[in-house]
This record gives sequence, C-alpha cells and structure tokens, in this order.
Amino acid sequence: MAERNSSKAIYIKRIRSLSESYVINTSLVGQRRRPGSRAYACLQNQDSRLTKGKANYGGRAAGRIAGTKVGRAQFERWRDVDAMLLLLTAIGLAVLWLYTKWQKTKKYWADRNVPYIPPHPLLGNLTFLFKLNPGIFMRNIYNPEQPYLGLWWFWRPVLFVNSPELARRVLVKDCAVFKDRFLNSGKKDPIGGLNLFLVNDPLWSSVRKRVSPSFTGAKLRLLHKHFVAKSRELVKRIKIEMESNHCVNLRMMFTDFTTDVVGVTALGVRGDATLTGQGPLRDVTRDFMKFNYLRSLAWTCIFFYPELVDVFGFSFFPKSATNFFRKLFKQIVKERGGYDVGIGQNKDLLDVLRRIKQDCDKNNEEMPEDLLIAQAAAMLQGGFDTTGTALTFCTYELAHSPHWQEIIYNELLEFKDKMLNGDVDAEVFQEMPYLNGALKETLRKYMSMGWIDRVASTDYQIDENLTIKAGTPVYVNACGIHYDPQYYPDPEKFDPERFLPENEKNLKPFTYMPFGEGPRFCLGKRFGTQNATCALAHIILNYKIVAKPNSPLPQEVKIEKKSFFYVPDYCYENDYCGAGGGGLEGGVERCGALPADDARRNWHYIWKFV
Repeated sequence: MAERNSSKAIYIKRIRSLSESYVINTSLVGQRRRPGSRAYACLQNQDSRLTKGKANYGGRAAGRIAGTKVGRAQFERWRDVDAMLLLLTAIGLAVLWLYTKWQKTKKYWADRNVPYIPPHPLLGNLTFLFKLNPGIFMRNIYNPEQPYLGLWWFWRPVLFVNSPELARRVLVKDCAVFKDRFLNSGKKDPIGGLNLFLVNDPLWSSVRKRVSPSFTGAKLRLLHKHFVAKSRELVKRIKIEMESNHCVNLRMMFTDFTTDVVGVTALGVRGDATLTGQGPLRDVTRDFMKFNYLRSLAWTCIFFYPELVDVFGFSFFPKSATNFFRKLFKQIVKERGGYDVGIGQNKDLLDVLRRIKQDCDKNNEEMPEDLLIAQAAAMLQGGFDTTGTALTFCTYELAHSPHWQEIIYNELLEFKDKMLNGDVDAEVFQEMPYLNGALKETLRKYMSMGWIDRVASTDYQIDENLTIKAGTPVYVNACGIHYDPQYYPDPEKFDPERFLPENEKNLKPFTYMPFGEGPRFCLGKRFGTQNATCALAHIILNYKIVAKPNSPLPQEVKIEKKSFFYVPDYCYENDYCGAGGGGLEGGVERCGALPADDARRNWHYIWKFV
C-alpha cells in the first residue's frame, strides 16, 4: 500500500513540474521583457523554437504540396497517354472491322459465282450519279449473255435481271415474294411515303383495290371530253406562242397541258396553264421538275439508301408541294360537302377517295386523310411529267422522221371533221395503228424510269447456282431489254411498225415494259396513253413538224444527268426558246388541217425544241 502511494506521489510530482514549466513559460509572455532578464531569455528561446518549428512544418507542407502537383501532372500525362492509346486502339479496331467488312462485301457476288461490276470502296456502283442518267447507265451495263448481274448500292449487294424469263418470275409468277419496292420515302413523310407508288403491302393491296375503279374503260370514256378540250387548247397555244415569241419550249408546253388535264380529271381543278403556262397547280409541278443537288441527294437516299431518309428528313415531294396538296385537298372536300355529300357521282379521282373514306368510316376502319391526299399527289406527279416527256420525245422523233409523220397524218384525215368538231371518242384513237405505234415506240426508246425495282421478302432461289437472301433488292433492267437487238433489230431506229397489231403479237413477253408488269404495273397506263394519243393526234392534224437545221439526231439528244427519270437535258428556268442547246424547229401549219399538199404551200416554222 505504501509502495503504491509512493509511486502515485512521484507521478503527480512529475506532472506538476511539467505543468509549472509550461505555465511559467506562457506567463512570461505578459511580463516586461527586459534585456538580460531570465524571462527575456526564456521568451527568446521559445520564439526561436517556435520559428524553427514553423519553418520545419512549412517545409514539410510545401514538400507535400509540391509532391502532390508533380503527382497530379504525372497522372494527367498518364491519363492523356491512356486516352490516346485507347482512341488509337478503337480507330485501329474500327479500321480493321471496316477492312474485313469491305473484303467480305466486295467478294459477295464472286463467292456466289455471279458476274459483277467491281465496286467503288465508298459508293459501290453508284459512281455514275450526277455524271450519267440512270437510264443510260442501265443500257451500258446490260449484257444479254448474262441473265443476271451483281452490283452494289454503296455496300449493299443488289441483283440486276437481264433475262425476260427471270423478269416474268420476279414480276408475275413469284410476285408474292417481290410485292414491295426497294425505294422508300421513310416514316416521317406521310404524303410521299403513303402514295401508291411507294407504299408497301398489305396497305398497298388495300389502297390499290379501292383506287383501281377510277381507271376502268368506262371511267376513262367519261374523262375523254377533258382530253379533247385541253388538246384543242394545245393547238391554240402553239399559235399564240409563235405569234408572240416565234418559238416555244415544247416540253414546258406539254407539261403545262398535262398539268391541266390531271388537275381537272383527278382533282376537279380547272386551270389555264395550257394556254397561259401559269397557275397555282402549275407552280407545284414546276417545282417537281427542278432537280438541284440537294433534291438529287434526297432522291439518291430514297432510291438507293432509304435508311437515311428519316435521318436527314428528306421527302418524296418538296415541302411546298406537300403543304399545297393538303390545303387544296381539304378545301375541295369542304366545297363538295365533306365525305358524305354527292359521293355517288364519282366525277373524278377525288370523289373516289371520298368514297374510300366514307366506306372506311362505316366499317370502323382507320383511314387517315394523309393517305387520301397522298394518292391525289401521286396522280399529279406521275401523270403530268411522264406523259409530257413522252409527247416531247415523240414529237422530236416525228420531226426527224417525216415519212412516219405523213403516214400518221393521212391516217388522221379520215377522222378530220369529227376531231375538228370535238366529236371523236376514245375508241377511235384505238383504231389508229400508226398513231399508237409511234407512241409505243417512243415509250420503248424513252422509258421514263429505266428499271423496275422489287425487294425479296424471303430467301429466293434464282437458279440452281444462286439463292438471294431476304431483303436483297432486285432490279429488272427494262431499259436494257428495250434496246436488245435480238428483240428489237436496229434498236436506235424509230420504227412504229414494230407495234402494228400484226407485229406486236410476235414480241416476246416481258421485252416491252414501259409501265411495269405484274400486279404493281402502272395504274395510270390507259389514262396516260389515251391522253397522249389525243394530244398527238390534234397536233399532227393541225401542224407539220419540221426539224431545225443542224439539230441533233434523236440518239444524240443530251439527257438530264441529275434527274432519276429519262428527260431531256435543258435549262428548267426558261420557258421559251434559247433555254438549251438547240434542237427542233417544228412545224408547218396545215392551215386548219388541209390536205398535206395544200399545207405545204404555206410553210413557216411555228415552234422550236430546246
């Protein structure tokens, strides 16, 4: 017990001594600092130790800070190096993947023993774009000894069919596999994407079944009066243009005419474009005819890479045309009493569309108004330019073939009085073999679109050596077949006799396809041909078409490079003569359809091709 108390006392003594020293030292701070005093010496000693401690602490802290900065800089350098290595590795792997993919892609057709044209690493076989019209490209790649040919749209393999037998299988026999077109206007373009030309099955089947009654023979006979009325205005337009300008741009004039015809027959809209070249609807169709590089880029995606259409917001129709169609359609429907009044009349395509909407409403079926507007827009787009271009080329060919022109004129003289009085009916034109032969021969040589595209919905066996995968685009090279000498001897020659009834029946099936074939053939085939023959008959009966001196031959006419359709190359901005590189001065007026010998006494040029 005593030892314990002794130890405790010693411990307390030590604590007190330490405490006293600290108290003494700190208490000295408040005393007078006299030099030489003990307190002064103690304070100096404490200050010295404090300063030295601060210096030591600051040095250690600075060292730590400096070390931290160096470490951070090293870390950032290492991080940058790691990021660069990671980026280079990613680029290297991407390049390796692309190279491997490209090697596999470019051997796609070779691995399947399919003849092919070597592709470009970026564009595939689309290097002709903006350099060559697609129709001419189709003719250049056609080889009758190869039933099919492999190409690439960018990196996508596509198959071209050169054989009429294979064309029959794709378009007719196995059409259930090839119901849809490859070209597509995307999901963000309701007017362009839902029209009958682009829409896919099963919606296509439903719409076509409902719209088809608009183009029966009985319906076209009711529309024939509009064809005649506008054709007579066309004859007046030629005289007006010659009196004021001494020449006329025939393609612009013909598309003025077809715009009026489609407007009145499809939408019930009467226009004066045939006489004046102006009108709201004509402004829209002029926009259709303009192909700048941005528009061409949009159509490139629609035709060859549909996946990019929605990405870039492209559309089949110009935005101004889409807005116009919506406004016009709704206005006309409202004027006719909506979708319930006067539908039984079926005066035009618009009434048919109103009936479709009414039937769907009764059956509780969904029928968006944009789907109806899309069909009216497609009718205008497909009806005005194709027929106008066909009339342009046909007139040009007849100017360089006065022999055929005279034969057709003599054929028309039998019906001269009826035509001048406007009493000729649609069936009469079907009885004119040379008139119809000239138009058919024009469509053979100048097919509006040089190919017929489809896409395989399932794997499909072409022959014992080739099976294509589902999703493979297939193109029937119709333009190439039209120029095959084994089907059409001397194919560059304009020869309407090929299509006289006694010769036409000997043509091999699926060697003449200007309107397509199979279930998806052009619904406006009869509408377009009837309209064109009526206009052509009135022109030839009233005027003699004469080629301009030194004008290029038909096979030398330049074709528009930026367009995806087979149209003449000329400046779209000028409506009259001087708009492009020469061409044709046509016509000796026949003085009210006098006999040919009398007409020749009063020769004077009346129009000019440009």
